[in-house]
Amino acid sequence: MSSFELFIGLRYTRAKRRNHFISFISMISMAGIALGVAALIVVLSVMNGFQDELRSRILGVASHIQITGGDNTLGNWRATMAEAKQHPDVLAAAPYIMAQNMLVYGQAVQGAIVRGILPEMENRVAQFSTHMKHGSLDELKAGEFGIVLGSELARSLGAKLGDKVVVMAPQGQVTPAGITPRLKQFVVKGVFEVGMYEYDYGLALIHLDDAAKLYRMGDQVSGVRLALNDLYQAPKVSRALMASIKGDLYISDWTQQHANFFRAIQIEKNVMFIILLLIVAVAAFNIVSTLVMAVTDKQADIAILRTLGASPGSIMKIFIVQGALIGVTGLILGVTGGVLLAVNIDVVVPAIERLFGMQFLAKDVYYISELPSKLHVMDVVYVAAVSFSLTLVATLYPSYRASKTNPAEALRYE
Repeated sequence: MSSFELFIGLRYTRAKRRNHFISFISMISMAGIALGVAALIVVLSVMNGFQDELRSRILGVASHIQITGGDNTLGNWRATMAEAKQHPDVLAAAPYIMAQNMLVYGQAVQGAIVRGILPEMENRVAQFSTHMKHGSLDELKAGEFGIVLGSELARSLGAKLGDKVVVMAPQGQVTPAGITPRLKQFVVKGVFEVGMYEYDYGLALIHLDDAAKLYRMGDQVSGVRLALNDLYQAPKVSRALMASIKGDLYISDWTQQHANFFRAIQIEKNVMFIILLLIVAVAAFNIVSTLVMAVTDKQADIAILRTLGASPGSIMKIFIVQGALIGVTGLILGVTGGVLLAVNIDVVVPAIERLFGMQFLAKDVYYISELPSKLHVMDVVYVAAVSFSLTLVATLYPSYRASKTNPAEALRYE
């Protein structure tokens, strides 16, 4: 594109129009693109924030990598754990025993997963200590048969600190009266709240030695949980451990254990992008009507330029410049506004809530009571690139129509 087409295109954009309606539509198109781009950036940032928040909450309780035996038991677990910790990306490891149980307190009965842990080692692979509402994880001591309950599980049972909860083990014991379930009384030593219903309602923690006695595991455990320096390296590290650790083992990572959950979030993010992109598309194609009217308004000018030697291609480029400038201006405003809003959403949302006296994410309904936001540079680049492409496409038809203007016909009545 030569400086001639760029100069004329910019001059047409800045010039005062005889038809003020064209200028009005240009402003509406510009504002529509700006709002659409800003909305896209903010929504994608909020979706990223929710994804990271949920990931941190899930992985605060779940493991990055889990090693179990072929029959869900691990005999020589100390050697397996020591071998796994030799990998440079493994930060910590902890054994566990896990089984489905029935918990009874008074008249209340609830099913839950009971996990046997070593508190001092569990604190290195999970974040239970930071999520304790009452009591402490360190109060789980071998032989004292203490238990730590999820907040929703404790609420549904009606159990509080110091109360005695009966745990019904799935393995029965043979008596003259037949097979009866084994029962053991545990004292509530603490209550945790992660913010994920799956864990707050369905998980209880006891000491590993108490779990081994309750489930008759002897020196065996259900498996070993690993924490990594970088959780995003979990698939790579799990493959490396499969190759290095010998034996009949099953190794899984968090991307496999929670694959459907995070895949659903990603699908939702993609769908939101497509829906909001339609807003940008509608605003971008307003440029079509703007340029069509501009071409009609500038028929005489186009004819004069053609008689002075301007080629059809030059005329087309002039109007592409004019339409692109409208799109780029809206794009710059939208990117600037969207980035500022996404970065400061923790200030903007509370201000709106105070102004209207309402709360978007009520604490008694949602576990995540604050709107999280995480701005990704590539999201901004992608939104800007797609939006700019839409504005360029919108300029093609009016510009082509301008290039086909017949000078003689346009000047007949001038």
